[in-house]
This record gives sequence, C-alpha cells and structure tokens, in this order.
Amino acid sequence: MNAGSGRRQPGKGAAPVKEVLAFLARAYPGARVLLDYRNPFELLVATVLAAQCTDERVNAVTPPLFRAWPGPSSLSNASQEEIEAAVRSTGFYRNKAKAVRDLSAALVERHHGHVPRTMEELTALPGVGRKTASILLGACFGVPALPVDTHVGRVSFRLGLTASKDPARIEEDLAKAIPREKWWEFTTRLGWHGRQVCVARKPRCPECGLAAVCPKRGV
Repeated sequence: MNAGSGRRQPGKGAAPVKEVLAFLARAYPGARVLLDYRNPFELLVATVLAAQCTDERVNAVTPPLFRAWPGPSSLSNASQEEIEAAVRSTGFYRNKAKAVRDLSAALVERHHGHVPRTMEELTALPGVGRKTASILLGACFGVPALPVDTHVGRVSFRLGLTASKDPARIEEDLAKAIPREKWWEFTTRLGWHGRQVCVARKPRCPECGLAAVCPKRGV
C-alpha cells in the first residue's frame, strides 16, 4: 500500500489482510446471505425477523408470511394480531410484528412501495439499523457495505483487524483496512468462517486455514 491510499493498516500483530482475503476467497467462494428471499422487500422483512433468531427459523416462517401478504401494501394493511401469529416462533413476536407493519407502511408512504437504495433512506425506516441496511445494500443493490454481525465482529477481533467490540467502531476499522470493492464479499465470507470454524465458544484453530497468521486475540 502506498502512503497516499488513505487505508489504515491493521495494528501490529494483525493477520495480513491480503492473506485473509485470499483464504476467504478459496474457502468460501459461494458465500451468500443465509436468509431466503426473492426481492429486496422480502430480505428486509426477513432481516428484521432474524434479530435474536436463527436464519433457519426465519426461513421457515417467511414463505407463508409472504404468501399471505406478498408486498408492503398488503402487509401494512394486515392486523397486528395476524402478523403476530405468523411470526410468533421467531421470538419477540409483538415487537417484530409491529416493526414489520410500520416498516411496510413507511415504504408505501415514503417510497411508493419500493425499498430505497441508500443507507440514509434505509436507516430512516422504522426498525432498520445500520447492519440491516448494509445487508440490503450489499445483497440486493451491489453497493459496497460492511454489515457487522456477531460472527464478523468476533472473527475480526481474533484476527486483530479491530481492537473493539463495538459494531460501529468495528465497521470503521474494517472500512479502513479492507479495499472498498471487497467489503461485501469479505463480510459475507468472514461470517461463514465464523459459523463453521472460528466459532464462539471453542474455535477450531487446528482446522483453520488462517492459523499460521492469526494472532488469536481473546482465544
């Protein structure tokens, strides 16, 4: 990297970014969002429902949900009680039902039923935080984005790419260390690595292709 590129190098002892990117590309070439969806609206709703819930459970709930209410207009007109019944198994179903209803109404009122394509517009929607917006931008619109979920945060810390546990700060650190055009593939692949190898309680370091370069912070 030349001095004028403006990209921050990770701290001393961090895994080399080039090697991390090369490994992730080899190990997880087909990495993708694990939530099932057919359009941006479905992914937006699924991501809201996925809070403190497994992707598998959400993927079981969303097909009948979208058969009953296939778009923001119909979902915003459903009753709170109907949506609660449909999403009950995802947990926190009252809050999630309200969020999904309010979100759908906002899309109809502000965006003619379409999901907007900017971080500012997405995060202005009810119940949509920066992580959710980043997932939409990267998965549906091809916009460079760095959604920091629990897996990305954990593995980034262990690799020494950040010294923080705060998602906003982690995103800042990764944005300065990772080439912008690789943001989305990096976080998607790193998330898969966190689920399959660099797991929370007992990381499988002997099986990890990054073992030789990883500082194993906090392990």
